[in-house]
Amino acid sequence: MTAALSLLNAAAIDPLTLPFAQLKAGYQRQSFPTEDERRDRLNRLTRMIKESRAALAEAIDQDWGGRSVTETDILEVFPALEAIKHNRNHLHRWMKPKKQGVSLWFKPGKAWTQPQPLGVVGIVSPWNYPLFLTLAAVAGAFAAGNRVMIKPSEFTGRFGAVLAEAVARHFAPDELVVINGGVEVSQAFTALPFDHLLFTGSTAVGKAVMRAAAENLTPVTLELGGKSPTIIGTDCSIALAAERILTTKLMNAGQICVSPDYVLLPVGSEEKFVTEATRVTRARYPNWPQDFSALATPRQRERIAAVIADAEVKGAQIVKLIDADDTATHFVPRIVLHATDDMRILQEEIFGPLLPVLSYRALVDAIAYVNARPRPLALYYFGDHRQDIDQVLHETHSGGVTVNDCILHVGQESLPFGGIGPSGMGHYHGEFGFNTFSKIKPVFQQSRFNGAPLLYPPYGGRVRTMLKFMLRC
Repeated sequence: MTAALSLLNAAAIDPLTLPFAQLKAGYQRQSFPTEDERRDRLNRLTRMIKESRAALAEAIDQDWGGRSVTETDILEVFPALEAIKHNRNHLHRWMKPKKQGVSLWFKPGKAWTQPQPLGVVGIVSPWNYPLFLTLAAVAGAFAAGNRVMIKPSEFTGRFGAVLAEAVARHFAPDELVVINGGVEVSQAFTALPFDHLLFTGSTAVGKAVMRAAAENLTPVTLELGGKSPTIIGTDCSIALAAERILTTKLMNAGQICVSPDYVLLPVGSEEKFVTEATRVTRARYPNWPQDFSALATPRQRERIAAVIADAEVKGAQIVKLIDADDTATHFVPRIVLHATDDMRILQEEIFGPLLPVLSYRALVDAIAYVNARPRPLALYYFGDHRQDIDQVLHETHSGGVTVNDCILHVGQESLPFGGIGPSGMGHYHGEFGFNTFSKIKPVFQQSRFNGAPLLYPPYGGRVRTMLKFMLRC
């Protein structure tokens, strides 16, 4: 308890220290929660979401200046509840020690791995999916037996306040706590000596988070972003690809870290793709901007406007997919043709309702284009030729892949979610999250009778004979 008491004594200096110390002390009192205790926390998390669902969705809508409550239910509430259920359903198997093989030379000893909670996990969540990307991670940390401290984005202040109130009603302060505040609070949060830190956000901020965590040697999971490519194969229906790509791209107005960022299609298919993209967009949003999300912050709106202006000035062809004007909060979806590498739209993660369309002559050229750029968080391929699919899978790197659709790999709790290189490091979701938030402790138990004494000094003929036999392999 010494470390926790020391933190408590420092609380007057740093307002973050008291809640962190309470979580740390709670973990020290109960360092290995039982399966029933973990299930109870997961069940309370489910009840909290269901009871606060309307208030949380309304808060997100207000923070954004327009976000469909139905879209929040589909893309945040449902997957968060599914993540909790998946953790609860598999918890018993994940918690069990797993028998491991023992080398011939160490038999009849026994070996196994034992998952052990890390302690206190910090979660820094983003503004684009504040509910799902927060509470799905909490579910994994709870399943692994940890206490959790959450820092929501400063851009979703109403949501953060509602979440903090809901958490306080369902959890003790030594189980789960929400810390709201601005950039200074976020910086102080990431400097705390967590046992693990999960950050979801931009690559630039991710670097700062990693530097702060390094001071405490805190292990980090970074879920960042990047420009996720979509390749349409020569055998794929342009109409089918456009329907699935645009439906996904326009979710949340493109403000998704795994949203299709640009499309590579066979040369000569551009006009057909634009026609189909226009058809799909108008069918999905016949009364635009009804059901279409706002761009969430003034800074985001200014950035997207600047990206459009930059592309226009440098010669891109901008095609509006809906015959309407932008509003103060909503931007009309656009296809961008003839984009070049000196344009911001091909340099930055777009994170908005803009979709550059590029062409290629051979699949190898599309793969080379992808590989010449930083490794993305996701990659999408449309086509049915097994050889082409395998070529894309084998010759490109990305955090994850969906074939013949977009984003759906993220919704599979049986698959790991995480980036690679500039798009992040580490994984969570399902058992991968349980393992991330656990120490998989290796254990070897020596038998009372074993052969180890045959190699004890003094090193005489017996030892040399044994070594001769051992080294024959």
